[in-house]
Amino acid sequence: MSSVHLEPQDLPDPASPNHGMTLAAWVLNVGIVIGAIVAGTGMMIEAGAVLWTGVVIIGLALISGGVLRALGYGQPLK
Repeated sequence: MSSVHLEPQDLPDPASPNHGMTLAAWVLNVGIVIGAIVAGTGMMIEAGAVLWTGVVIIGLALISGGVLRALGYGQPLK
C-alpha cells in the first residue's frame, strides 16, 4: 500500500480529447518513423547518402509539423 495521498487539486489537467489526433501530429510522427527507417537502413548498408537522406526526412518532418501547428492543424496552446 502506498503512503502517497494525492488530492484532486494536486493532479494534472486531463489531456484534450484530441490529444495526438491532429494532422500536425500525424505528419510529424509518420515523417520521423520513415526518416528513422531510411537512416537505419543507410547505417546497415553503410551508405552515407541514404543515412543523410533519412536525417533530412526527419528534419523536414519537424519543420512541417511545426508549420502545420502554426497554421492551426495541431493541438491548441493553452
